[in-house]
Amino acid sequence: MLAKDRIREEVWRELRKVAKPDSRFHWDFSKFIPDFEGSEKCAAAIRRMELYKNSRYIMITPDNCLQKLREYCILDGKTYIMPTYGIVRGFIKISRELVPRGQEEYASTLDGADRFGVFVTLQNIKALEKIDFLVTGASAVNLEGVRYGKGHGYFDLEWAMFREIGVVDENTPVIAVVHDCQVIDIPIEASPYDTIVDIIVTPTRIINVEKKHEKPKGIIWEKIPQEMTDEIPPLKELMRLKNLG
Repeated sequence: MLAKDRIREEVWRELRKVAKPDSRFHWDFSKFIPDFEGSEKCAAAIRRMELYKNSRYIMITPDNCLQKLREYCILDGKTYIMPTYGIVRGFIKISRELVPRGQEEYASTLDGADRFGVFVTLQNIKALEKIDFLVTGASAVNLEGVRYGKGHGYFDLEWAMFREIGVVDENTPVIAVVHDCQVIDIPIEASPYDTIVDIIVTPTRIINVEKKHEKPKGIIWEKIPQEMTDEIPPLKELMRLKNLG
């Protein structure tokens, strides 16, 4: 078993004690990043941040633990971009004017996003100007901000695509929302394509990461398997924009 897989398995054993099962994937954390006890405290902590208060455009992953934050964004008039599961249908934009009053909680779910959100291309996202910050869940994250997801690399790919179109850069904050049991105090390997986290938010604390690693500057094309290009429309769009295929 690879070191990354061992770390995930160890964290997942602890996470199962506080996690909430998914209606589709149950306890299979290789398929989804779960909600957990106290996730609403994480959302409230982010809502209090000046970074959040001053933001217009946010990218939030479709992780279960981020539903309350997505609801707050709608209530507070923020616009957020959310990838579809596996990015296989690209990205969805959600904003206040798209969601009827009283439907904010439902709109923050994945089914609700499909109902009320609008699908956007990378060119549409580029037209939004800069994304103020990104929020993601994780399987594990260490105190140097090295984050391990489910193992599929989707968040790293999302970051890389946004970097390619210029809506994020080295100084764009990345927040990881995790349970305390997912924060590990050991060195873990950072690959060239791993998106480094700047702030870790748990139900009990906020950790500002001391910068030791740079974020990826874009897509490492030789690392992208053909089946990923075939399955993910924004990757095809980006290749067309860059005249790569």
